[in-house]
Amino acid sequence: MARLDLLVQRCVSVTFSHIKQLHAFLLTSGLFLSHSHLRRQFLEHCALSPWASLDHALSTFLSIPHPTTGDYNSILRGLAASPSPVSALSFYAGFVSSSVPRPDALSLSFTLKACARCASLPFSLQLHSHLVRFGFSPDTILMTTLIDAYAKCGRIDNARNVFDEMPCRDITTWNVLLSGSVLCGHPHLALHLFRQLCGVSSSVSPNETPDSSTVIAAIAACSQLGTIANGEEVHSFARVSQLDSQIIVKNALIDMYSKCGSVDMAMKVFRSMSKPDMTLISYNTILHALSMHGRGADALKMFEKMPRHIEPDSITYLAVLCGCNHAGLVDDGLRVFNSMRVTPSMKHYGTLVNMLCRAGRLNEAYDVINTMPSEPDIEIWHTLLGASQTYGDVPLAELAAKKVAELGSNMDGDYVLLSNIYASNSRWHDVDHVRTRMQCNDVIKIPGFSYIEINGTMHMFIKGDRSHPIWKEISNALHDISVRIRALGYVPEVQNVLHDIGEEEKQHDLYLHSEKLAIAFGLISTDPGVELRVIKNLRICGDCHAVAKLVSKAYNRVIVVRDRARFHRFECGECSCQDFW
Repeated sequence: MARLDLLVQRCVSVTFSHIKQLHAFLLTSGLFLSHSHLRRQFLEHCALSPWASLDHALSTFLSIPHPTTGDYNSILRGLAASPSPVSALSFYAGFVSSSVPRPDALSLSFTLKACARCASLPFSLQLHSHLVRFGFSPDTILMTTLIDAYAKCGRIDNARNVFDEMPCRDITTWNVLLSGSVLCGHPHLALHLFRQLCGVSSSVSPNETPDSSTVIAAIAACSQLGTIANGEEVHSFARVSQLDSQIIVKNALIDMYSKCGSVDMAMKVFRSMSKPDMTLISYNTILHALSMHGRGADALKMFEKMPRHIEPDSITYLAVLCGCNHAGLVDDGLRVFNSMRVTPSMKHYGTLVNMLCRAGRLNEAYDVINTMPSEPDIEIWHTLLGASQTYGDVPLAELAAKKVAELGSNMDGDYVLLSNIYASNSRWHDVDHVRTRMQCNDVIKIPGFSYIEINGTMHMFIKGDRSHPIWKEISNALHDISVRIRALGYVPEVQNVLHDIGEEEKQHDLYLHSEKLAIAFGLISTDPGVELRVIKNLRICGDCHAVAKLVSKAYNRVIVVRDRARFHRFECGECSCQDFW
C-alpha cells in the first residue's frame, strides 16, 4: 500500500494516459472504492496537477457510490483553483444539500477561496453563517480565510468585524486584514492597524510579530496615500526589525518612494542592493520610477546596463518606453520598440502612439494605429483625441471622437476634450452641441481636485472651492503669489480657460485651480524651505505648470506634483519634465 501511495503522489510527473492506466488498475483491484485515502489523492492529482483534467476528476467523483468529505474536498479544491472558481460555489451548494457527509473546515476553506477569486459577497455571507453553525469559529486559519474573502469582495467592514470578534489571531490574520484594507482603498485603516500591531507585538504574542508581508502591506498603504512621512515611518520600522534586507521589501520601498515623489530615495534603496540580489522585478520597479519622474535618459542608461543574465520582459520594455515618452526621447523610444525581444502588447503600442502624439507627430501616430496587428483599444483613441486638442487638429479629433463613441465610451473626459478643441477654435455652437449631448447622456464632468499633506493630515481642495476654514488666509496667499510671480514675468495662460467669457473672468478662473489652492495653503502652513507635495486627480494644466515653476523660484521651495500621468518636480524655476508633458 505504501508503494501505491508513492505512485499516486508521483502522478504529477506522468502523462494523462498513464493516469488513466492507474485509474483502471485501482478500479479493477477494488482499491479505488475500498481505500478512501488513495482515492482522495488520485482525485486531487486529477484536479490540480499540471495536466489537470477537472472533467475526468468530476466524472470519477460521480462514479463513487458514497463519496466522503475528503472526496468532496478534492473536487472543491480543484474547482476553486480552476479558471472558473464560481463552479466551486455550485458544487459546494450540492454538497451541503446532501444529507451526508457534512462539510468540514477544509470544505469551507476551499469554497471561501473560490468566493475571494470571484468576489461573491452573497456566498461569502452564507459561508460565514455555515462556519458559525458548524462550530468552526475558533479556527484561526478558517476565520482568516473568511476575512480575505470579505476583503476581496470589497467589504472591509465585514472583514474588520470578523477580525475584532476573533479570540485568537496570528500574524497571517493581521496581514490579510492589512492587505485587504489597501485593496479596498482604505490605506489610513491599514496604517492604523499596522501601528496597532506594532504595539500588540511588542507586549503580547510572538505569533503576532510583524513580518515582511506586514511591512509590504503597510508600504503599499503609503504608496496609495502618496505620503512620504508615513513611508519613512514604515521604512524605519523595517530597518529596526531587520526586515529591510529582504529583496521583496526593498522592491516595495523603491515603488513607495517613487509614488511618494522621492525618486532619489528610490534610487538610494536600489543602490543599497548587492548586484547578485537584484532581480528583474527590482530593475522593472526602478525603471518605472525613473520614467514616471521624467528621468527617461537615466532609465534608458540603466536599461542598457542591465546584467545579461536578467532577461527583459514586457514590463521592462514598457517602463523604458514610458521613460522615453515622458522625456521626449522619441527616436530612442522608436529604437527600443523596434528592438523588443518580446511581442509588443496593446500597452506597448499605446505608449508608442502616446510618445509620437506628445511630440506633435500625429500623422506618424495615426500610421502606427492603422498598421497595428490588432484593433486599437479605446485608450489609444483617447490618446489621439487628447493630442488633437493639444495641437489643434480638429478633423483628427473628430475622427478619434467618433472611434471612441463607436467603442462604447461615455466618459466625461471624451466629451470635455472634444468640447475644448471646439472652444480653442471659437466654435461655440459646437461646444454647446457637445454639452447638450453630455446632458442627454447623463454625463457629469468630474471636477479637478488636489490633496496636500501637512503634518500628517491630508487636505483636499476642489477647483473654485472657497469653503476652507482659513479661506481668507489662502486668498491672501494667492494674492501674494500673483504679485511675486508677475514680477518674474508671469502672464496668465488664458487660452487654457475654454469658456466663452471675458479676459478678466478667465484670469479669475485660472486663479482658483485646485493645485494653486493647495500650493497656497502649503506655503502658509509650513516653514520656509519645506518641500510641498501635491496630488492631483487630473493632468496639470499649462498655466498651473507655469505658476508652480515660478513659485518654486520666488519662494525658494521644492514643489512635487503627482498628477494623473506622472510626477513634476519644480525647483528653482524649472520642472523635471523639462516642459514636456
